[in-house]
Order: sequence, then structure tokens, then C-alpha cells
Amino acid sequence: MIGYVKKLRNKPIELTALMIHLCSFLLMVMLVYTGLDKLISWDESRKAFHNQTFPAELAEVLAYAVPISELLIALLLLFSVTRWWGFLSSILLLTVFTTYVGLIWVEAFPRVPCNCAGLLQSLGWAEHFMLNLLFISLGIFGLYQNPTKKPKADASGF
Repeated sequence: MIGYVKKLRNKPIELTALMIHLCSFLLMVMLVYTGLDKLISWDESRKAFHNQTFPAELAEVLAYAVPISELLIALLLLFSVTRWWGFLSSILLLTVFTTYVGLIWVEAFPRVPCNCAGLLQSLGWAEHFMLNLLFISLGIFGLYQNPTKKPKADASGF
């Protein structure tokens, strides 16, 4: 009986850990997919960045920075010691993407500028926006449930 009670006490911890791993995995799959798609289809991806509503110089920087950032964030999510930072980074990156998609969706720009990664091309702006919100929600859940929080204020170093 005592052993059974101990197992019951550990169930919420195991379920939380499983949910953190699931959130991390889903975010990693999405980030690796979109990052690799941009690198594999480099010429098309670079042209798509230059087709956006921001200056050409920024488009050139983003053409390199976005896929590299997506892959690095996926790498942060892979390891438990860096997972908190991976969740935080994915939330920040997805918030920027979602804001941009939302602005396109409400026709804030004079033209529709985007072409997105792989399967996402077939989504409308509303669907793309909702999908991004889903991934942001996964990141927020993982961030708050992850037992490894950011370093304490009194910790030495960075």
C-alpha cells in the first residue's frame, strides 16, 4: 500500500515531465523543419525574404539569421540544461512571426509579401496565425512547467 501511494505521488511529476518533453519535441520538429526547409531551398527562401516589406539589407541579414536561429533554438530545446532558454527563445521568435502574420492577415501592408516554409504555404493567414499561437502556447507551457528555471539573480557569472 505504501509503495502504491508513493507511485501516485510521482505521477503528476512524471506527467509534467512527459508534457515538457512533448512540447519540446513538437517545437523542435517545427523549428528544424522550417529551418532546414529554408536552407535546402536557399535561393527560393532568400528571394522570399527579399519579397518582404522591409529593406533589402534587413532581408539579406534575415535570410541567414532566421534559419540559423531556428536550428539553434531547436538545439537548445534538445538538452534539459538549456531547455528553459529554448522555450523562451521559441516564444520570442514565434511572437515576432505571429505578429507579422497577423499584420499581413489584417492587410496592414500594401501587398501580400510572404511565401512560407513547405507545408505552411498551403495555409491561409488565419490558419497560419492560429498554428503559430498553438506553438507559442506549447512554448509557454514548457517554459512555466520546466523545472530548470533561469539562473538566480544572486548567481555569479552571466
